[in-house]
Amino acid sequence: MNPRLERNGTSVLQKELERLKARSGIKADFRVVWLPKADSKKDGEVVGDNIFIYSLEVDEALQTLRHEFVDAIVSSAVEPYLKIVNVFLSAISEDAYKKKEGVVETLLKLLADDDSRPSS
Repeated sequence: MNPRLERNGTSVLQKELERLKARSGIKADFRVVWLPKADSKKDGEVVGDNIFIYSLEVDEALQTLRHEFVDAIVSSAVEPYLKIVNVFLSAISEDAYKKKEGVVETLLKLLADDDSRPSS
């Protein structure tokens, strides 16, 4: 890609990110990074405070930026609930593991009792 066009595109994306932050009232320290890639399976992604945009064209990159920005806001709103669910899953998994181990031990005892009987 033409470096001048890429600089222009990056500038357009940075301005759009500032507009999105101002209109939404979001105070997050997001930073947009435009890395146009023809072979990317994703158009963009949020990693930490960085919004990576892989779309090739500026117009597509703007749409991707908007999508990733909204996705990041929604994800941050849901994050506390995911943490709670993960704590519950962890506790349930531990309990299920203990029960399974108890069943295994019981079955081993039953098998051992069968082995100790004389054959007829």
